[in-house]
Amino acid sequence: MPCLEILTSRPRAVRPGAPLAALLVLVLPSCGGDRSAPASGTPAGDTPAEPTANRGDAGAPSALDLAGIAASLSERMALLPGERVLLLGEPGRFDPLANGLRTAVADAGAEYLGAMSVSDRPYAESHRTPFTLALAAADGNDRLDLLRTVDLAIMLPGAAVGQPVYSAVQDVLREGVGRTIHFHWQGAYSMDGLLMDPDAGIDHAYQRSLLETDYDALSGTQSLFEAAARSAEVQVTTPLGTDLRFRIGDRPVTRQDGDASSARVAEARNLIDREIELPAGALRVAPIEESVHGTIAFPPGAWDGRPVRGLVMRFEEGRLVEWTAEEGVDAVRAELAAAGPAGQAFREFALGFNPTLAIPDDRSWIPYYGYGAGVVRLSLGDNTELGGNVGGGYVRWNFFPDATVRVGGETWVEAGSLRVPGS
Repeated sequence: MPCLEILTSRPRAVRPGAPLAALLVLVLPSCGGDRSAPASGTPAGDTPAEPTANRGDAGAPSALDLAGIAASLSERMALLPGERVLLLGEPGRFDPLANGLRTAVADAGAEYLGAMSVSDRPYAESHRTPFTLALAAADGNDRLDLLRTVDLAIMLPGAAVGQPVYSAVQDVLREGVGRTIHFHWQGAYSMDGLLMDPDAGIDHAYQRSLLETDYDALSGTQSLFEAAARSAEVQVTTPLGTDLRFRIGDRPVTRQDGDASSARVAEARNLIDREIELPAGALRVAPIEESVHGTIAFPPGAWDGRPVRGLVMRFEEGRLVEWTAEEGVDAVRAELAAAGPAGQAFREFALGFNPTLAIPDDRSWIPYYGYGAGVVRLSLGDNTELGGNVGGGYVRWNFFPDATVRVGGETWVEAGSLRVPGS
């Protein structure tokens, strides 16, 4: 099956039966079920409505074990006595989770700073504190000063890049201060490329992942891959003709293994090392730019909001040197021109390792941004948040759920299935 394209252009529905393609920006979208990825040039959080799909399950979201989820998050954040914790989100369905997290913070001997609403609807009185009131009234350096005193911010559904407090939190993280947990409850895609509203099936899958992931095994497998890739060339191939090779050397490798402890974040080398995703699963790295050589063959998809077919790009030393397309040449040319130099650069390799988030056998949907075992992401554009050297702001994600990945001749992924050498 062709790769899933995750783009910075406006999401569009694709024709039934089309090869796998979907649209998203690098920054995660607002997590309300009625919102989707920002259109090109539109700040996240200011998103127009876009088409969504559903799994054919019950229309209303299922009941969740929010107490169990709170306990799982509590274990992952591994609070130390005295640490200061802030929640950021949209009041509503997950309010009982906020209550459970408040209790967990107190039980750990940490300080609960309250819950900050990202909408006009406030959290209950029990979540409003002098800290959240001061934060709501602050801006500029005063807001940053307050956030520098926060050890852990938990981004609940509704929190999104582009919102003032969220953006300020990221500014503080870039200074090397604090950590965040991203609990989005979004990022499910149908195989025909539409962002899916959370429903009973997605709820069940995400809850199962949170509660049943073997985090030690996940971290161990990611560490084995990192060690192998440090000293050998990585090759990615696909049935459509992708054949890309690169090295990572001593570049920062972000292992999204669910460890949100202060000890782990003390080792952070870039922004995303401080942003812990739950559910967990992906390993992400910006390869050494000069080591990236080969081709990426894209499935039919959208560039500059227009259909493109038969697109193949060739890279030398991490830069795009030539490309061809069977259809949509003008659309590709327009998007690359708008992207500037960043659009000519390879950005990132990511690989999913979590078996609880694997694409199901019936190939019906893609869980949580492709964090499932065997899903590959090859991206173009700005990679500074990963510790790379490409700036410019433009980012284009491309998911390949049918890729084969070899490291130094050993096969780690075969046609989208994770196969750990020696296991």
